[in-house]
Amino acid sequence: MAAHAKNHDYHLVDPSPWPFVGSVSAFVMAIGGIMWMRMDVPWVFLMGLAGVLYTMFGWWADVIKESHAGDHTPVVQLHHRYGMILFIASEVMFFVAWFWAYFDAFFYFDEVQQYGRVAATGGHWPPTGVELFDPWHLPIFNTLLLLTSGMTVTWAHHAILEDDREGLKWGLILTCILGAIFTFVQGIEYAQAGFSFSGNIYGATFFMATGFHGFHVLVGTIFLGVCLLRALKGHFTPKQHLGFEFAAWYWHFVDVVWLFLFAAVYVWGSWGVAISH
Repeated sequence: MAAHAKNHDYHLVDPSPWPFVGSVSAFVMAIGGIMWMRMDVPWVFLMGLAGVLYTMFGWWADVIKESHAGDHTPVVQLHHRYGMILFIASEVMFFVAWFWAYFDAFFYFDEVQQYGRVAATGGHWPPTGVELFDPWHLPIFNTLLLLTSGMTVTWAHHAILEDDREGLKWGLILTCILGAIFTFVQGIEYAQAGFSFSGNIYGATFFMATGFHGFHVLVGTIFLGVCLLRALKGHFTPKQHLGFEFAAWYWHFVDVVWLFLFAAVYVWGSWGVAISH
């Protein structure tokens, strides 16, 4: 027993099936996505997706058990924070790519005819026949929703630091409700769009940027919903709430990305052009 005593602050992870199961599931999902698009066969993709979701559930459940077992020492928590920071940094660069695509079309719509830009845009921006959203209607409403949700998740964070269980619970409940309303309103906005994903470069760049942001809002809402369930079970303490802290970081990241989308795509991009009411 003395030979196996732990004399360090690091966590040596037990052998786990999840890296293998997750990689196989992701591979099946990728192949299934191609088969769905090329052969209209969705079931392979759905099998892979089920495997990925099962991996997420099982792997994160093991992480929670390790936390309760005391394996997440201050040193381990610090390294988890480094990992989350790097993950959010990679997400920032992911959205930089979509902003880059949008601004490339926005600023150079009438140049490089050999690449088909003039033909794709009609020689002006936005492309011919595209009516943009009024930024001061549904988009500003969604902006206010996300800003308010940032306040409520911060309230929940301060509540757990002060061991205020009721504040934590209601802060998370309100944040999840606001996130769900945002997703619903964005669905309404998409249904009323005066353009489609295909057929013009504006629709492609708009729906890719805002659609992926909407997906991140959905993921963040689920993330916070799981934190709410854990809070109701008493998992979090003022000194041990890393899962919730990461959810709050992720949600603030989603907020900031939306502010850039609203300012650049909805407001700046709609100056002096036809607006769909």
